[in-house]
Amino acid sequence: MQCIFCDIVKKRSKAEILFEDDSIISFLDINPFNVGHSLVIPKTHYENFLELPPDLFGGILSVVQRLAIGVINGLQADGYNILSNNGRAAGQSVFHCHFHLIPRFNTDGYKFKMDLKKYGNGEMNMIAEKIKSAINNLA
Repeated sequence: MQCIFCDIVKKRSKAEILFEDDSIISFLDINPFNVGHSLVIPKTHYENFLELPPDLFGGILSVVQRLAIGVINGLQADGYNILSNNGRAAGQSVFHCHFHLIPRFNTDGYKFKMDLKKYGNGEMNMIAEKIKSAINNLA
């Protein structure tokens, strides 16, 4: 299996590295949504968030936070988005767990327009019960 992110970790593919330690690496996205759009990934290949071991959660979020501070201070960004697309239906195109940190500027012209849904009568409770039941069935 070919994974561009694994190639970056192994230094077989070039990337503009922003942060690196023993288990996590961060680099600029080659196709940025905005300048400074960065990725944070575990060095070990995990296909998506559900495969990520819990002992990496804190480290990855710490790097995302550090990156956010760098984006705000270094680029004078007005805000940022943190995203993780998991699965093809969610827009994941590189199947190596990763988090996007996207700098946002008041003048960037991008607006996230969501088509918000409404729950039908009793539907919210039914959906909540299905989710709670699935959570309770976890080992």
